[in-house]
Amino acid sequence: MMLKFVLNAVLLLLGAVGFADDVRKVDKAARSLFTEMPQIEEVSDIAAHCGARKPANQSIVYCTRNNTVYIAAMFWDAPQAPYALAHMFGHAAQVRHGIADLALSQIRQRPDEEKQLRGLVERQVHCLAGVYYAKAGLKRTGLLSLYDREPFTEPHWGRGPISAGPAVSIGMEAANEWFQNGQRFKDPLKCSVGELSAERLGRGLR
Repeated sequence: MMLKFVLNAVLLLLGAVGFADDVRKVDKAARSLFTEMPQIEEVSDIAAHCGARKPANQSIVYCTRNNTVYIAAMFWDAPQAPYALAHMFGHAAQVRHGIADLALSQIRQRPDEEKQLRGLVERQVHCLAGVYYAKAGLKRTGLLSLYDREPFTEPHWGRGPISAGPAVSIGMEAANEWFQNGQRFKDPLKCSVGELSAERLGRGLR
C-alpha cells in the first residue's frame, strides 16, 4: 500500500501533465481488472534492483520475486510510459495467475520449441497491454507511433537476476498486431494466443 502512495505522490508532483496522467489511468485500469497487480516503485537506478543490470531494460522492469515494477525516475512522463507500464502489468497477470508457470513447464518439456513458446507469451502480453490501454480510456494507438523498433526485446521481467533473462523478439508487426487486438477486444479472456489459453486469467479477474 505504501508504494501505491509513492506512485500517486510522484504523479501529483508531475502535475498530471503530459503522459503521467495516462500512466495513472493504466495503473487504475489494470487494478480494476485483476487482483494481485504489482506495486510500483520509482528508483534512480534500475540496475540496482532485482539484478536488472544491462542488457536488461533500463527504464522499467517487473521483478516477480517481490511483485514490484521498478520504473526509472522521470520516465513517468515519457510518451512510451503508459504502454511500458501496461506491458509490465501484462506479464504480472501471467505470473500471478498461472500462465507463466504453464509456459515455463512447456519450455522445459519442449526446449527445442522455446523460441516459439516465448513468442506466444510475448504476444499475449502485448494483447493484455492493449486491453489495459482501452480500459484506461486512452486513444487507440499503435506501437509504430510510440517506438521506432520493437519494444521489450531485452530482458525486462523475472525473478532475478532480470539481466540473465532471455531476449525475445517476435517482430514489430506481430507485436503491434496483438497490441491492436487487445485494444479491440477490451477483454483479457480474448487474449488466447495459439496453445496459450487466456482461460487461467479468469482466476484473477475481479
